[in-house]
Amino acid sequence: MLPKLFIFRCILIFSFSGLLSSCNFNKMFLRPDRYAADFKGFNINTPNDTLGVRFTPQTFQPTFTKHNGRDTVELNYTIESVLFKSSNGNTLNGWFLKPIGLKADITILHLHGNAGSLVSQYKAMSPLTKNGFQILVFDYSGFGFSTGKSTRNSALKDALSALDYIKARPDVANTKLVLYGQSFGGHLSAVVAEERQKDIDALVLEGAFSSAKDIGASMVPVLGRICVKQGYCATRSIKHYTKPVMVIHSTEDKTVPFYMGQKLYDAANLPKQFYEIEKCHICGPRYYTDEITEKIKGMLQ
Repeated sequence: MLPKLFIFRCILIFSFSGLLSSCNFNKMFLRPDRYAADFKGFNINTPNDTLGVRFTPQTFQPTFTKHNGRDTVELNYTIESVLFKSSNGNTLNGWFLKPIGLKADITILHLHGNAGSLVSQYKAMSPLTKNGFQILVFDYSGFGFSTGKSTRNSALKDALSALDYIKARPDVANTKLVLYGQSFGGHLSAVVAEERQKDIDALVLEGAFSSAKDIGASMVPVLGRICVKQGYCATRSIKHYTKPVMVIHSTEDKTVPFYMGQKLYDAANLPKQFYEIEKCHICGPRYYTDEITEKIKGMLQ
């Protein structure tokens, strides 16, 4: 007869294995906000005002409002809502941000994190527009107005398709192209950069995790590493990328441990730089706008 302690341990392991199966872990990885095609928008109540976002039917063009919808929020950049196809057949929604009054000579393709949608994610990069960057932010399959199901594999196809889309735009043709990924998007960016490095001029990884197994282990020690399916891997891919790369990571990051940024940097080839910052997870462009701007420009010289 098997000892009770051994049986209990087996039950515990199988229970955690079920929790951390590829399906369930994918849910931990990707937590999208999804909008129906006829979704018109929503309001956000704050102590001082009611802020809102409204979407134009079919194009999903956003308009930001204040004073309970009575006034439009004026931005120092324009937002063009775009729709393009992913190689997986899904239609993806993106926002192309352009600075007002400045001609952009650097374009950023942004790969965002694992949750929310453009409405919450675009603000992580929009501060860079004040320094003349134009930026494409987009939602992966199953996020926001983008159709399809959100999976890690579909996100990779989406990212490669976004690169195809942005390379074909006439207003991008004579600019330097930087792939900038944050958190899950940072992990994804290293994989895209390896596969398509001839199509980009530089790579920036901010708050990125080093591998699926590493981030799984940080959530659930031991079992996370055992049960999580690796799939593509940033640490493995970045070893084959040979153009300029910058790794940005906050010492105060409570989502992706700081050592993972160091691990990615150590695996990268020259020319490379590590930019150690403070503040919250993927908050670099918000608090270090000018510093990141100068470092990106330096990478492209």
